[in-house]
Amino acid sequence: MNDDQFFTILAANTDAMHGTGERAPARVKSRLYSTLIAGQAASGPLLSLPATHAAGRPLCVFENLLQVVPGGERVTSMNPCRVCHARVLAEHFESPPIYWPHCPYVEFRRR
Repeated sequence: MNDDQFFTILAANTDAMHGTGERAPARVKSRLYSTLIAGQAASGPLLSLPATHAAGRPLCVFENLLQVVPGGERVTSMNPCRVCHARVLAEHFESPPIYWPHCPYVEFRRR
């Protein structure tokens, strides 16, 4: 069973899918996202930022900055969220004071 199938089955069995409207807190979503991305990075290099952007995902302000920093593929394949203060704030506060566009941690509090 691949990850997509596993999470689809898991989501189908949650209360949110059965109409109760309960959702995970943004702090939990942020911690889960950080853990998943760290696991992906540990298993090999992440997709480069230009390739991520070309695939249709908008980049946050720090990801855009990394694209112009010299360093080649190594720099553009790193995960800037690991050193971003937005991650720390989002993992500890339900409504962190983060407002820039396309930050996944900002998106978690909107869902």
